[in-house]
Amino acid sequence: MDVMKKSHWWQSDSLKWSVIALLGLLVGYLVVVMYAQGEYLFAIMTLIISSLGLYIFANRRTYAWRYVYPGLAGMGLFVLFPLVCTIAIAFTNYSSTNQLTFERAQQVLMDRQYQAGKSVRFALYPAGNKWQLALTDTAEGKNYLSEPITLSGKQHITLSPVDALPATNRANLRVITQNRQALGEITADIPGNPGLVMSSLHEFSGTRPLYTLGKDNSLTNNQTGVMYRPNDKSGFYQAVDAKGNWASEQLSPGYTVTIGWHNFTRVFTDEGIKKPFFAIFIWTIVFSALTVFLTVAVGMVLACLVQWESLKGKAIYRVLLILPYAVPSFISILIFKGLFNQSFGEINIMLSALFGIKPAWFTDPTTARSMIIIVNTWLGYPYMMILCMGLLKAIPEDLYEASAMDGAGPFQNFFRITLPLLIKPLTPLMIASFAFNFNNFVLIQLLTNGGPDRIGTTTPAGYTDLLVSYTYRIAFEGGGGQDFGLAAAIATIIFLLVGALAVVNLKATRMKFD
Repeated sequence: MDVMKKSHWWQSDSLKWSVIALLGLLVGYLVVVMYAQGEYLFAIMTLIISSLGLYIFANRRTYAWRYVYPGLAGMGLFVLFPLVCTIAIAFTNYSSTNQLTFERAQQVLMDRQYQAGKSVRFALYPAGNKWQLALTDTAEGKNYLSEPITLSGKQHITLSPVDALPATNRANLRVITQNRQALGEITADIPGNPGLVMSSLHEFSGTRPLYTLGKDNSLTNNQTGVMYRPNDKSGFYQAVDAKGNWASEQLSPGYTVTIGWHNFTRVFTDEGIKKPFFAIFIWTIVFSALTVFLTVAVGMVLACLVQWESLKGKAIYRVLLILPYAVPSFISILIFKGLFNQSFGEINIMLSALFGIKPAWFTDPTTARSMIIIVNTWLGYPYMMILCMGLLKAIPEDLYEASAMDGAGPFQNFFRITLPLLIKPLTPLMIASFAFNFNNFVLIQLLTNGGPDRIGTTTPAGYTDLLVSYTYRIAFEGGGGQDFGLAAAIATIIFLLVGALAVVNLKATRMKFD
């Protein structure tokens, strides 16, 4: 006998399709809004992820994919999308001076005005809940008064001549300042002087558009007569001479244009970029490799010591040695920054008392790099020590007993048994640690901020900068304007390098477990 299963109202097909339809309409609306605002990548990404999700949750045959979809959507949204955006920016001139679209940059320039004609003094007089605008032409001794108006939004008003201004007290400077934005949106006309706008806290002046737009998108300066045309190679409106050749003058703001491989070629051809880039690249590799070597060496030696059976109080030593791993890294870095202070740091005080020296930890390139390696070794050895402690448990005791029967000592056991058996399973972790330190931005930013700075470079660069911090400084600390396009190109190169390390890591892991 078949038993009819009672379905709940929230499990009905009509409700499911209604929800899917509403979500589809919402997604469609958001995509249209983002596309209309020029956010094409966001619109495409939203359309792809949402359409895929609606299809998976609406189709019974894709039921199993419902458990995979959140992870795929997260990877697409937080990994693939930023990567695609970064690569796309790398092929443009996007910077602090070239952030706008061509249409928006043109509109900003067209909105600029210059003062033309005479200036007249203005005052505000209360009229109940409204105000009356009064203009006074001191040169001709004439007064003009508006009808009562509300100070809100753009408005075009006409003032009439009056023999005398209202006898009530006019608004003081505080009221004028509070309503400055609303007053700035008023255009006033008086006989013989139309189009007056607020030019200061005391005056209205006649203004005219600074530029006139031509049919070929050229702009002509109404004051000087100079013509500017859009230069799609530089992303600026640029002056042209009588022969039609480009002059040096450019109008800001500029607009974003595609420049192909120019940012990538700059990295390898511009001496002001190429020299610090390769120097920082070599230092990044040295720093990462040396950090991995020292953290593994220190961690392995300490793991062997705390596993020594004859050592008393091993539990206490383990806790003390693991403590640096428990403290947040940014706290430890800031503490070390104080300890290494050249004038008041405890490290220099002790070195001065013992050896009579005070190293310049933050101003000398060699000592600054040494300090970074010391601090990073302190931060990284506990992790390696914990790993080695676990791996040591897997080494059979028979090997050491047989070695003792052959007369081997502790050092021989370490280099002939312990090290070979630990280094193979540690290899993938060492590669991962190398990749992590390759992009160790927090350490550099908090400890030295890349300093001491290099002299004679086109972009801001320091002797302790890693590629990731160098990229950050180009993007956000550029003295001549933040060059996001160049920073994105370097970030793309870093991605390729770290991606190659990931492939090596994957192959090493497969070799370990095959």
